[in-house]
Amino acid sequence: MSILASLVRAYDRLHEHGEMPSFGYASQGIHACIVLDRKGIMVGSPAAFELDKRGRPVARLLDVPYYGGRSGTNAPPYFLWDNSAYVLGLSNKENFDARQRFEAFKSFHMKGLNAETDAGLVAVRTFLMNWQPENGGLSDELFDRNIVFRLVEGHEFVHESEAAKAVWTRLYIPDTIGKKICLISGEPKEIARIHPPIGSFENPARIVSFDKDSDAFASYGHVQAENAPTGIVSAFAYTAALNRFLRSDSGHRIQIGDASTVFWADASDTASAGEAESLFQQWISPSDDETVAAKQVGDKLSQIRAGKPLRTIEPKLDGVRFHVLGLAPNAARISIRFYFEDSFGVLTRNYQRYLEDMALEPGPREEYPSLWKYLVDLAVLGKRENIPPNLAGEWMRAILYGTRYPMTLLSTVLLRIRSDGQVGALRVAMLRALLVRNFNLSKEAPVALDLENTNRGYLLGRLFAVYERAQTAALGDVNASIKDKFYGSASAQPRKVFHMLDSGSANHLAKLGKQSPGYKVVLERAIGAIMETMEPALDPFPASLSAQEQALFGLGYYHQRNDFFRKSSSKAAVEGNAE
Repeated sequence: MSILASLVRAYDRLHEHGEMPSFGYASQGIHACIVLDRKGIMVGSPAAFELDKRGRPVARLLDVPYYGGRSGTNAPPYFLWDNSAYVLGLSNKENFDARQRFEAFKSFHMKGLNAETDAGLVAVRTFLMNWQPENGGLSDELFDRNIVFRLVEGHEFVHESEAAKAVWTRLYIPDTIGKKICLISGEPKEIARIHPPIGSFENPARIVSFDKDSDAFASYGHVQAENAPTGIVSAFAYTAALNRFLRSDSGHRIQIGDASTVFWADASDTASAGEAESLFQQWISPSDDETVAAKQVGDKLSQIRAGKPLRTIEPKLDGVRFHVLGLAPNAARISIRFYFEDSFGVLTRNYQRYLEDMALEPGPREEYPSLWKYLVDLAVLGKRENIPPNLAGEWMRAILYGTRYPMTLLSTVLLRIRSDGQVGALRVAMLRALLVRNFNLSKEAPVALDLENTNRGYLLGRLFAVYERAQTAALGDVNASIKDKFYGSASAQPRKVFHMLDSGSANHLAKLGKQSPGYKVVLERAIGAIMETMEPALDPFPASLSAQEQALFGLGYYHQRNDFFRKSSSKAAVEGNAE
């Protein structure tokens, strides 16, 4: 099933449960309401539904008549709602002709409501006929905010009445290019000329669009929308569903790098769909929710993380169809970073494989970090905006499908380590995952310190950690340790620095012999044991190490260095290695 068809199906399911607007409507943020009496006289001043702590109006999502996005100075008004420039002719924007927009709004409604007798519609028509922008009366915080109408004695808004819906059905004329076969439904439909925008990005954009005068999109005699014929109802449905999922409070959206990731389950059983979605959200971005439902999900999540098959934990979820879509803004269009569609059971197995790849001891402080925390750890200055472009999408795609991780992840991790010298758990876990999945080095890339590992890169990393420990034991904290000065060159070109490090380590050990003779012996034995483990046929200090050997260097360094911090067992571990 295509992305758009999957979204249309999601819309149909949600609409059946009353969770999506009908065709010709959209959920829009409305900030205030004008209350009218039956004579069309405004009762009091327009009031905001709610104000935040700073006194700014908080938008309330309402399903309002909507024909799609608009642009330009002569953009048409909306029906029975709009911003203050259209509704009242009032705006705080510079060089903005609010009066012209009000006249357009007034003319549109005078014509559309001319023969109507419904009390609410008559009140709006009368109000617009008599209102003058000079009357003012709008508080500063409501300028350029969206406004609807309501009768003083009524509870529903004017646009929600059956009379208003009937008028909108008559007035709404979709922009089409004629009847053709719709690619989504497979049936003859009126084809949308322009698809509705995806309004959840900084600048509303579209997934499907064509340059107006570009020959590049005129193939086989088809121009613009003819290249991707989509029925107006289907175009409305997929954009409505996607806009719903992209809302920050939807429970279907997670930001991963530059990719806005939305997910949804396709199941007739609403409870099963919700449970699958909750599990996925906890995989990608764990929360500390303490509700009963969250604890129930947490129990199943613990079993999944322990490696138990989903079919034995919750059989009804195994066959649920699951979708994950990654989007990123790109000029006037939206780029598809990745798209996953398969059973939730397959997704669960791929997630478990990812956990196996990332296993590390000692692990990160947070047992199961969010994906964005790994990515931020690779960003310059730890800022989200500095996460390398496309990396998030490529990595997420590999996790979802269980395929090889992007090699850009390996180069990025190695580059960041050489740049700032931080060899932390998050970065080393990524290195190990790459070694296990991309290079099939499960044995050479152990979860915890492996004293029997003979891989040259791993051993050199361990040796470097022992040299660093000798320096720290002899000199204490210094402004720039050997890690700060030489980690990058030691991991990439060992021959250049290891002979020097070996000589320096001898001096440190000599000084340590006066301070702690016993610990000196422990470190000397550790160095000797590591050197003896090197394969005789290989140069212990080669001219260079490959990228995968540099990753093993980082893993060995991390294991050995952290072993020293285990005060209760570090000495025994090193002595055991020397025996």
